[in-house]
Amino acid sequence: MVRDLPRLHEIVSVLIRYGWGDVVRLLGLAKTLERAGKLLHWRTSDELAKLDLPVRIRMAMTDLGPTFVKLGQILSTRVDVFPPSWIAEFEQLHSNVPPVPFEQLRPGLETKYGLPLEEVFDAIETVPFAAASIAQVHRARLKDGTAVVLKLRRPDIVPKVEADLRILTHLARLIESEMPESRRYRPVQIVGQLKRSLMNEMDLAKEARNLVVFARAFQGDDTVIIPHAYWDYCGELVNVQQELQGIPANELGRAVAAGMDLKLLAARGADAVLKMILMQGHYHADPHPGNVMFLEGNRVGILDFGMVGRLTEVRRGQITDFLGALIKKDEGALLEVLSIWAGDAEIDEDKLAFDLTEIIYSYDDLPLREIRIGPLLSDVTAVLRENNLAIPPDLTLLFKALITLEGFGHQLDPDFHIVDHLEPFVLEVMEARYSPGAIFLRAKRSLREIGEMVTGLPKDVARLLRQARRGRMRIDLDLKRLDHFGQQINHAANRLTMGVLTASLVIGSSIIMTVKGGPELFGLPFFGLLGFLMAFFNSIGILWSIWRSGKE
Repeated sequence: MVRDLPRLHEIVSVLIRYGWGDVVRLLGLAKTLERAGKLLHWRTSDELAKLDLPVRIRMAMTDLGPTFVKLGQILSTRVDVFPPSWIAEFEQLHSNVPPVPFEQLRPGLETKYGLPLEEVFDAIETVPFAAASIAQVHRARLKDGTAVVLKLRRPDIVPKVEADLRILTHLARLIESEMPESRRYRPVQIVGQLKRSLMNEMDLAKEARNLVVFARAFQGDDTVIIPHAYWDYCGELVNVQQELQGIPANELGRAVAAGMDLKLLAARGADAVLKMILMQGHYHADPHPGNVMFLEGNRVGILDFGMVGRLTEVRRGQITDFLGALIKKDEGALLEVLSIWAGDAEIDEDKLAFDLTEIIYSYDDLPLREIRIGPLLSDVTAVLRENNLAIPPDLTLLFKALITLEGFGHQLDPDFHIVDHLEPFVLEVMEARYSPGAIFLRAKRSLREIGEMVTGLPKDVARLLRQARRGRMRIDLDLKRLDHFGQQINHAANRLTMGVLTASLVIGSSIIMTVKGGPELFGLPFFGLLGFLMAFFNSIGILWSIWRSGKE
């Protein structure tokens, strides 16, 4: 934390300004800064104090910069944790900032290419057409005349983000240690998700690799276009990709005037995203209109693959079961999946089953195609909140993507029903899972794992016995607050020792006062007065320590 003290002081000052002084004290951040000689101003603005808590949090995150804006955007996916008023505030967080002058970006680019930019590109627009806190985007043209876009990382962003991530990791561990009730929200995992997301976004070469992966997945599908990445020009600081010529999806008036079929575009976009999720296991995690282009021939172009979600094969199976249970209104299957996602959390299965039955019953009279996945997911996540359960962090992006996709589809087609598109994919995945070939492969894998376990058992037992004979067998106990408890015992023992010493000084000084002879001060024995004086200051120190421990 020492190297990040200036940034920590800045963060703590913003938290205090927006009324989070109690949290700063609870986590011990004030002590850290005071020891380092950093002064804190504990005053909160009267105007800010009148604002609602979610509003103050959103404003604080905006002031703290890109790392915290991205954290807020991730928290906006946690509909299982935060109520709608909080989600609405988090969704307002945007990282649009003034662009960096192009001349500040030029040295890094010329170092990467080893040539002046005029020898690499035929032309570059020095004024960006989009700018965010991590990167900005310029139009350019290659020497062969190909129109491309350059996504350029800001030159000063990495040290600040890395410092923020170190501080947030430390704070997340502190929160889990000092606030046991927070552990079900998994703050350390949330910060880990934030770190992965930011590191992926700052390495623009990874986005180029994502373009290649998704382009390969849609190879042969002429209805979905993924921009081509020009690998010879890409790197950690720059991403050069094909410029798609079309109409931005947030300009529906232009699309209608151009004679495009919005219903067909909605269907093709939904099928593309659902194919990514259920069939491929990696998906565009932010399919909002700003990341989509409408191309000639009613084709859909998908942009900005900086934020990509990934699902393991096991998780994809759970997602399929979850969506299948929602479509079939099967509360039993839904309860089974949610129980798996709850992990080690304690579940009142009777209450959870009753709440899920209530949800299913409220949709019972609706035809399948009339069910909207967004409100249904919101109802399910509200039940999770009420039962003190949380969705695994890797699924929050997925749920957010589904809700965003459905909202986007309704903008294009008022009669859009995502369930109509979900059902065929779910059925196809289910059929593939229970096909003879898939069952044979799973059985073969299980037999191999059982064989490896059985053949390896004698070695494991022998190793265990050998460690026991040598006295090296060790059992690790994870007691969350043991360190804090030990510190409390240490402080108490120190105060007790000082109390005994003080009492001894008082008794000894009293005896000295009755003995004649020796040096005197004000007609009283000097050493007796000195002992009483030391006892007085020790007493003040003990009282001060006790008062501070009560404040902590």
